[in-house]
Amino acid sequence: MSAGTTDFEALLRRALAPVEPPADMVLRLEMTLINLTELAQEELDSWELSTMRDPRKWVRPAAAVVVGATAGTALVVLRVRARHRARALMSGNLLELAERTIQDFTEEARRIFPHQ
Repeated sequence: MSAGTTDFEALLRRALAPVEPPADMVLRLEMTLINLTELAQEELDSWELSTMRDPRKWVRPAAAVVVGATAGTALVVLRVRARHRARALMSGNLLELAERTIQDFTEEARRIFPHQ
């Protein structure tokens, strides 16, 4: 019975082993988020205020706002998370790390969403 248990444990250990993502995955994800943000911004820039009268034409701008905000926020989080290890090394304690993370988040958000 112990041999069966050992085999099962070994199978579980192999099945649950961590898998490294492809090296360029973060770069591809970042480029996709940048493209989505830019496309949403272009859609909003091309929208004319004269079309506000017709609610049927609000769908595209509303979708652009949602897509742009979501992609932009994900991009900010991705970039801030990528620099977490460096901030952790520079910080002396947990409170300092939190302050540096919030400051980094704010700066990155200003870079991505400059008009807000």
